[in-house]
Amino acid sequence: MAVDFEQARAFFLQGVAAYEAGRLPEAERQFAAALALAPGRPSVLSNLGAVRLKLGRTQEALPLLRQALAQEPGNAETLGHCGTALAELGQTAQALACFDRALAADARSPAVWILRGNALKELGRAPEAAHSFREALARGGDAKLLAYYLAGLEAGAAPPHPPSHYVEALFDGYAAQFDEHLVRTLRYDAPRVLTERLAATGRRWRHALDLGCGTGLCGPLLRAMADRVSGVDLSSNMLEKARALGAYDTLVQGDIAGFLAQATETFDLVVAADVFIYVGALDEVFRLLAQRMPAGGDFCFTVEEAQGTELELRASLRYAHSEAGIRRLAREHGFAVSALEQRAVREDQREPIAGLFVWMEKG
Repeated sequence: MAVDFEQARAFFLQGVAAYEAGRLPEAERQFAAALALAPGRPSVLSNLGAVRLKLGRTQEALPLLRQALAQEPGNAETLGHCGTALAELGQTAQALACFDRALAADARSPAVWILRGNALKELGRAPEAAHSFREALARGGDAKLLAYYLAGLEAGAAPPHPPSHYVEALFDGYAAQFDEHLVRTLRYDAPRVLTERLAATGRRWRHALDLGCGTGLCGPLLRAMADRVSGVDLSSNMLEKARALGAYDTLVQGDIAGFLAQATETFDLVVAADVFIYVGALDEVFRLLAQRMPAGGDFCFTVEEAQGTELELRASLRYAHSEAGIRRLAREHGFAVSALEQRAVREDQREPIAGLFVWMEKG
């Protein structure tokens, strides 16, 4: 038994080192090996649950975290992980209860205050969410991220772009259930709408670029009409899903502007389905695309529709863009709007979200 415990401890410490270094699959293997030798140990259960949560396997993570909490009900770190899992599964009220318990045990963590604020925001309790974000700020939380959250809640001046690490973390955690949630729950069909109009032209493109490709919902549709298909996305977990489709010739992890700034190829078809809501100001993207697209190239995308101002950051933490702003960008960067449709881009809380579907041609 002593030998088993020492071996379990060694596996556990190796798992911690791998987790801290970002080697998540290795961390999972080490924690699972430790658990096999020391079943029921709460520290191992909690860490294995945390790494599976990071890997986007929330359904597997939650039972482990609950087992750990059954033995250590006041463990603030485990409560935070458990609340995160519940939030990702849509059980927001239960998640909030976990965050409140975690803060009752230890109120020093800015991360838990942020998690609590996000849960309150999802529940429509904006003033309480703002208070939680300010508590996080007072405890040393990420100032740029919290300014972004507060701007969305309080209609302050919208920052031109979201923090890139926020978007990356959001979609890394969303990857496992992304397609199911987006298509079935939110009734999202932007890839179909965008590509049907393209397909109707009968044209075949040389090189299509899927901006913010996510799990690859556009990939098979583009594959049918282009000789070569490339994709770029911030989230490594999303790209793993896209790679499994086999629809892309090239997939790159990175932000859109950074990718376009470094690209040496040209793209005669560019698609951005439900992407610009997480980009914000689009001047730089349009400028760089104009350099990477030949005359006659096609560019199509969706945005949520703003009324009045060109750019609006909403409480959902998604950006909305006005038709006037989109037309300005087209004029200034050498694009002609060939078609524009006002229609819902998805549903939110069973309510349609007004959007713009836009098709442009490079002049």
